[in-house]
Amino acid sequence: MAALLVDAHAHKTELFETDSINRILRAARDHLKVEIAFVSRFLPEGLRELTHINADIALPMDPGFREPQDQSFCWHVLEGRLPELIHDTSDYPLALSLPITTMLPVGCHLNTPLRLSDGTVWGSFCCLSRTPDRSLGDRDIEVLRAFAALAAEQIESVVARDPAQSPEHAAISGVIASGALQIFHQPIVKLHGGAVVGVECLSRFADAAERGPDKWFDEAGRVGLKTELEILAILNSLQTLNFVPQDCYVSINASPETVMSGLLQAALQNHDPSRIVIELTEHDPVEDFRALKRRLTELSPHVRLAIDDVGAGYAGLRYIVDLEPAILKLDISLTRDVHLDPARRSLTKAMVHLAQEIGCKLVAEGVESVAERDCLSELGVQYGQGYLFARPMPVLACQRFIAGNRLAH
Repeated sequence: MAALLVDAHAHKTELFETDSINRILRAARDHLKVEIAFVSRFLPEGLRELTHINADIALPMDPGFREPQDQSFCWHVLEGRLPELIHDTSDYPLALSLPITTMLPVGCHLNTPLRLSDGTVWGSFCCLSRTPDRSLGDRDIEVLRAFAALAAEQIESVVARDPAQSPEHAAISGVIASGALQIFHQPIVKLHGGAVVGVECLSRFADAAERGPDKWFDEAGRVGLKTELEILAILNSLQTLNFVPQDCYVSINASPETVMSGLLQAALQNHDPSRIVIELTEHDPVEDFRALKRRLTELSPHVRLAIDDVGAGYAGLRYIVDLEPAILKLDISLTRDVHLDPARRSLTKAMVHLAQEIGCKLVAEGVESVAERDCLSELGVQYGQGYLFARPMPVLACQRFIAGNRLAH
């Protein structure tokens, strides 16, 4: 029980500082004659957070209190394991097993999902009392749903105006505050012989089975936390340097936005610049290449620069021309089935020539077959990365992989 209450106030939210939802909760309580009414939201990392509470009695939780979704009535009602109307929690073994049932205690319970206009389930609207009540019926559930619809309208209007009030913002803020982002390494090898020359640091989140890291970073961009999340990934990546041999480089991803923020330089201080490569991604447009180049010039004592996804679009060529990178990473769209496609081979050959002219190393991403590797090597590509050589893996596992690779070579 204590674990449920730890750091509850650390998550205290200023969400929806209007009286409208509290008035709706009060009206619901008065109509249904219950002691407690609250609104909660579901967070992407598997938590449920209370956002508003209306009660005349002292409670052991405040707005901002979080707990695992599967320890809440709200989640089990949404999943269909508990009904929206529970006259007496003692009628349901699952309800009796939930921590809050004994903590309050919970006698009767009414709960309905809060859905936004697009059908998305945002959270739940709940009313309850500490004693059972068998007088409640279907009409009361209909009334609860009506109040929930009013609350959902208020919530949606606020979220539309301010993405910082979204569940995604809360989830990403939680990851940033806790540092709960794991780093995996994927080896980068010589195409001729297969010796490991470096690793790319890749972010992994707790819900990796359901959502890839790209979705986390995309959502961070939508709610204004992209730079903060990238800096966390960079700091966590730098902590893995000691697990990589001194003669291998460590490639770390950063967007132009993060480079322009000025935070990257402070993060990279006191690290060996010969070992660190900043892999610049081109997913977002760059408005001022001159300003970006100035920032990168300031970073040059600390890192080398790689351009990611080369060959995927015009922006990549601008990066090459304007930013003087040390490494070019061929996009997987060029690598895939390059041995079967004359156009891909011609483009790759052109990139090999360009890299030789400007003094860059060339790394092919997404190499998955021996035929692709051999074709790329024949075309003059020096290095590769992909499932043919190794999948991304935890840092210690990659350390063992590199040690075995060294013995083999």
